Amino acid sequence: MMLIPTHHFRDIERKPEYLQPEKCVPPPHPGPVGTMWFIRDGCGIACAIVTWFLVLYAEFVVLFVMLIPSRDYVYSVINGIVFNLLAFLALASHCRAMLTDPGAVPKGNATKEFIESLQLKPGQVVYKCPKCCSIKPDRAHHCSVCKRCIRKMDHHCPWVNNCVGENNQKYFVLFTMYIALISLHALIMVGFHFLHCFEEDWTNQQQAYRLPREGTAEARTSLHEIKQPLKSSTECSSFSPPTTVILLILLCFEGLLFLIFTSVMFGTQVHSICTDETGIERLKRKHQPRERRASWKSVKETFGGDFSPNWFNPFSQPCDPEPLSDRDWVRQVASLSDMDNTETTEEQSEERKDEDSVEVIDE
Repeated sequence: MMLIPTHHFRDIERKPEYLQPEKCVPPPHPGPVGTMWFIRDGCGIACAIVTWFLVLYAEFVVLFVMLIPSRDYVYSVINGIVFNLLAFLALASHCRAMLTDPGAVPKGNATKEFIESLQLKPGQVVYKCPKCCSIKPDRAHHCSVCKRCIRKMDHHCPWVNNCVGENNQKYFVLFTMYIALISLHALIMVGFHFLHCFEEDWTNQQQAYRLPREGTAEARTSLHEIKQPLKSSTECSSFSPPTTVILLILLCFEGLLFLIFTSVMFGTQVHSICTDETGIERLKRKHQPRERRASWKSVKETFGGDFSPNWFNPFSQPCDPEPLSDRDWVRQVASLSDMDNTETTEEQSEERKDEDSVEVIDE
């Protein structure tokens, strides 16, 4: 017998034996406090390395092509401090988002002893993830890359090589915000650099490069005459005009691409926090309606208390989630779907028992 796709009871059972607890290995002992979280995924590691490389490339072009050769020291110092501070905060946020446990559910806790200890009452059910053999609390979803169920999972981001979940969403939001800011800052500096250097100084420098190294006395005289403008142009750029143009064009392309991408991601994440609805929950909204928290309360829980400068600090912790209690593992049938019939007959239970002995479908 095959149940219709909208039926949510294939992975919901009231009795421990329906969840096949004998196939679940007891969860391992928790590691020492402060154990680093890291996902060994080749694609994610490569994307994280590319992210760092692109930020460091922007750092190189901004410092050695635009700021250090500049004749305006006040302009160079102010923009250098601002850009380096934003770049440091972006990379720090990236590390925290990548190395922070996003809210993984204990693996392999769907044992018979644990399920019996919950003492399920009539109308109460539990979800089991057949992939990591865990009892899933409300708003948890399985990630096929992390191979764990993650509380309040929004999505898996390869650029941070981690899921975005309950514990690291703040760091991901800060990462997208700071990347968008340094991208905008770099684009503005490139625009000013072209305006101040290209038209006058680079024209003189190109003329100097065209002069023959060995020529007549007239050519050597011309070289002597433009010696002073050439010196001025080298203060505007330490590289030749073609090299400088290529470096700046690549930086413009990178800055524009990341500005658009991270701005969109930042907006969607802020919207998810304010509406208390993750990306996965948004897709399932019609089939699994639920009660939401107030927007300001959700924002404070994500960023760590009332508004303060720590909201923008990647080294400050968000609000610590409360430890999962027995009631967090158990859910009421009526709150799981909009179906009219919340009670099933004994025949349906027996049919589900036969089905679930073969396969348990994740929600």
